[in-house]
Amino acid sequence: MGVLFFLSLLAAAAVLALVWGVRALWARLTGRPVMPWAMRMSPRDGWSTVYRSTARWTAPSPSARAAQGGADVTDVVPREVR
Repeated sequence: MGVLFFLSLLAAAAVLALVWGVRALWARLTGRPVMPWAMRMSPRDGWSTVYRSTARWTAPSPSARAAQGGADVTDVVPREVR
């Protein structure tokens, strides 16, 4: 089972290498630069995307804000902070 898994990974790597080689050869024949395959992802951008989406989930909807009418809540009894 392990040999089969290794051979399948080896075959997948060989196919990727073949595709990359054909792509590089085509770029050389057409005179274009070979652009590397890279996943451009910044962890900072991912975090800000998640942070912005949670702000959208927790924000009150416009209909809920309209129902309140902008009035303060008066049925809450404040307690002392311990």
